[in-house]
Amino acid sequence: MTRRNGGQILVDSLKTQGADIAFGVPGESYLAVLDALHDAPIRFIVNRQEGGAAFMAEAYGKLTGRPGICFVTRGPGATNASIGVHTAHQDSTPMILFIGQVGSDFVEREAFQEIDYRRMFGTMAKWVAQIDRADRIPEYVARAFQVATSGRPGPVVLALPEDMLSAQADVAEARRYQPVQAAPSAAQIEQLRAMLAASRRPVAILGGAGWDAAACDDIRRFAEASSLPVACAFRFQDLFDNRHPHYIGDVGIGINPKLAQRIREADLVLAIGPRLGEMTTGGYTLLEAPCPRQKLIHVHASAEELGRVYQADLLINSGMPAVAAALAGMRPVDPAPWKASVAQARAELADWQAEPPVFRNGTAKLNLWKVVQELKRTLPADTIVTNGAGNFATWAHRFWHYAGFRTQLAPTSGAMGYGVPAAVAAKITAPHRTVLNFAGDGDFMMNGQELATAMQYGAGVLFIVFNNGAYGTIRMHQERTYPARVSGTQLRNPDFAALARAYGAYGEALEATDAFPAAMQRAQSHIAETGLPALIELRYDADLITPNATLQAIREAAQNAQG
Repeated sequence: MTRRNGGQILVDSLKTQGADIAFGVPGESYLAVLDALHDAPIRFIVNRQEGGAAFMAEAYGKLTGRPGICFVTRGPGATNASIGVHTAHQDSTPMILFIGQVGSDFVEREAFQEIDYRRMFGTMAKWVAQIDRADRIPEYVARAFQVATSGRPGPVVLALPEDMLSAQADVAEARRYQPVQAAPSAAQIEQLRAMLAASRRPVAILGGAGWDAAACDDIRRFAEASSLPVACAFRFQDLFDNRHPHYIGDVGIGINPKLAQRIREADLVLAIGPRLGEMTTGGYTLLEAPCPRQKLIHVHASAEELGRVYQADLLINSGMPAVAAALAGMRPVDPAPWKASVAQARAELADWQAEPPVFRNGTAKLNLWKVVQELKRTLPADTIVTNGAGNFATWAHRFWHYAGFRTQLAPTSGAMGYGVPAAVAAKITAPHRTVLNFAGDGDFMMNGQELATAMQYGAGVLFIVFNNGAYGTIRMHQERTYPARVSGTQLRNPDFAALARAYGAYGEALEATDAFPAAMQRAQSHIAETGLPALIELRYDADLITPNATLQAIREAAQNAQG
């Protein structure tokens, strides 16, 4: 044991737990931590806003399976960072947020920027605590890693009083955390096998957190042995190679109607990992609550999630690696009753991913479907694709082929502003990987300042900005409910290409399809030669709101319905 101040003890504890990167915005409330980081092997990535820092930590947690570390200051810093905590909660991502706090001699006086973080974060974090004694820092940090990674992963919040961080203490280090996950029993696997053997129209839906590459490979072997059709839950499309003949599509916003009907008509739904929340169940319509028409097997890492909405026929509390290994080793069943349906479902997916009718007449100057095809043709299969929230994300979800585990970083929480910082974090964490960000104009502007972070740390991300001058998703709903009464959804945007150049990145704007391949080549050359980011702005008419419909068609349909 050596005598150290609280800031040094905290950084040493992070090293012990295996932390290698931390994201944050500096604050005077945790200067002792910043000083300890000066000589530490932990890389501290300085962000331009706490929301971006928290999103980066969450993306790191998704990408690595290890807790993403974020440091912010008290009050406004914590409130800005709360969006990342909420996303980590809904996405079941391991993350630890450290917040500088007022000194203990000022507490409970509503001192400058003082907040009670237990009350603030109580419903969106797995554990919220304040470390009041420097000699207990290793205990708290070890527990934070343990809680964030065990069972259903999620965020932990620890407040750090300023005087505690400067206090001296003699304390030994804790041991490295060991994540704990449940596993299925042999009897449960045998019951699952019996239910699958008795079915005629089974569908598997993969989702949730806690997966690794080996678990994904085990599930692939299970699906192949059982000739199962496999879908992926909302924004978990990278759990199963989308090019595989057993992959039949994603179950989320804008679901293929034929896939939705296939799930409704299934006699067995095998849900491995997803929470079966609103997005994955089509607003709780694909499966009726609380007792679905289909037989339901629900596997989840959290016992509290099982039976929360749906009373499944078989509930299995298990981490994903354990259940995937058990299923891969299960005696195969005879897939004859449903084997032919897999190819049919695959053909339906191919039809769904074909060029949309809105572009087939050739009148649109910018064909967004062809843009995605060019990106798929040009970029490596293991490209990490990130996005925030908005109708633009449909082009990534529906038409991109996610080739395998950890090629997708997107918020199931529906948070706008996620994609840009997530892409920067991904490139910093995995510099050898190609990183592509799909961003809407409104989405980009919420955390576009993290382009400065990309420049500072040499994160050569390719940003594709879909600029239609509108909050497109809200405008679409607005036209459906209040046709022709546009209010609050129009945007006046900057020149995104010029903005990128102002940061020192490569920037180019285009309005025509045939200009995109050459622009892509220039952007990729810039990234390869400089290691710095590039941005291509796609300028197009907001009327092209989705692959299925224009705003004008939506408006006319609503007007006709209203008489």
